[in-house]
Amino acid sequence: MLVYNTLTRCKELFVPLNAPHVGMYVCGPTVYGDGHLGHARPAITFDVLFRYLTHLGYKVRYVRNITDVGHLEHDADEGEDKIAKKARLEQKEPMEVVQYYLNRYHKAMDALNVLPPSIEPHASGHIIEQINFVQKILDAGYAYVSQGSVYFDVRKYNKDHRYGKLSGRNIEDLLATTRELDGQEEKQCSLDFALWKKAQPEHIMRWPSPWSDGFPGWHMECSAMGTKYLGEEFDIHGGGMDLVFPHHECEIAQSTAALGKETVHYWLHNNMITINGKKMGKSLGNFITLDEFFTGNHPLLQQAYSPMTIRFFILQAHYRSTVDFSNEALQASEKGLNKLVDAYARLQRITPAATTTVEVAGLREKCEEAMNDDLNTPIVISYFFEAAKAINTVTDGKGTLSAADLDELKSLFKLYLEDILGLRLEGSADSHNDAYKGAVDLLLEIRKQAKANKDWATSDKIRNELTALGFNVKDTKDGYEWSL
Repeated sequence: MLVYNTLTRCKELFVPLNAPHVGMYVCGPTVYGDGHLGHARPAITFDVLFRYLTHLGYKVRYVRNITDVGHLEHDADEGEDKIAKKARLEQKEPMEVVQYYLNRYHKAMDALNVLPPSIEPHASGHIIEQINFVQKILDAGYAYVSQGSVYFDVRKYNKDHRYGKLSGRNIEDLLATTRELDGQEEKQCSLDFALWKKAQPEHIMRWPSPWSDGFPGWHMECSAMGTKYLGEEFDIHGGGMDLVFPHHECEIAQSTAALGKETVHYWLHNNMITINGKKMGKSLGNFITLDEFFTGNHPLLQQAYSPMTIRFFILQAHYRSTVDFSNEALQASEKGLNKLVDAYARLQRITPAATTTVEVAGLREKCEEAMNDDLNTPIVISYFFEAAKAINTVTDGKGTLSAADLDELKSLFKLYLEDILGLRLEGSADSHNDAYKGAVDLLLEIRKQAKANKDWATSDKIRNELTALGFNVKDTKDGYEWSL
């Protein structure tokens, strides 16, 4: 399996350190607000990787963290903790804010059919581990204490290692372009970042440490929790491309300074989602939450989009490419998904023949090749659109499928579209509930009987009325098909 390693900027053959065990750490959400489309992309991307590695036979320990402390306003070192700020404004306990939004995040992930990780550690639950990690960096000589806070010494680290290797930056350019921020007089250098921050008197979230009552820096949680649950070396670290610098760059520096070696073997980053070519942001008025997508309750949305449509939309692009949202793009995804859902339903009704006369050979090998080529989900989906055409040819009476090929197609739809890509082809929000489906089928059975009795008036009336309501009714050699 080839994966694109952000660190080396090339595809590499994935060879887990402790085969057949795989350790995978993915940066999860910061839970101080409702999730949006940008949050869905890494969740879905690494859910597919988790599913595929499991399919290949690996025993995967998937760790996805929850940032519930230390994510500050302005930058990663200064300002007010966003969760504490929200708690103050809403007159709630910080953990009350965390739990409220975490419940909403989990609900959205369930709707998107994102599997839960093996472990979901909270930053606030691992303060001791983070304090111990900071102490290791101090002991190694790559950090200093200043006014009760602890900062990482980037220039000293860069003399022995290289700061900027993940993002391709060099320290001289960073020093030339980094602006001074208020409150940075504690630092020896503007590039130095906080490992531990002394809490101001009004700061709600604080813990005792050898240096002050305070809280860990944002970057520290991933180094501490990743090594706690996956060891000093593990296979995969993932997240959004916006985390490459400074978050993951600082992580590499911290871990190398504390442990004397790099922790991560493969860095994988998904690209961003834009809206009409612009980055999503509340100030631009284009910030759309997942709940708003699911309900259609936003001025930029022409309709509601189901969770499976959102998942399909994201998977139609390669995870390293930019995806631009528009209503037209999501509507096209909805139609495309419905084509596959309909094809899967038709597949169940096909009667096997002695031979196969449509082109379906080699689908398993082609899908496997695409997934092994850096999780090329859009290519996999394109192969199933081709398979859907073959299925439609058979149901139109213009081709046949043997029993073996019919079983193989059923198996591949289930394996790749449902089990690996995580699309619900039956019982999803895109398909009809049993009562609704039963009512339409009942009407069409009555129409079928009317046709058999040459009662053309009743037959035409049922078809015309259903068409007027938005149903597409199609007569087939085995009876009928319908879609909405």
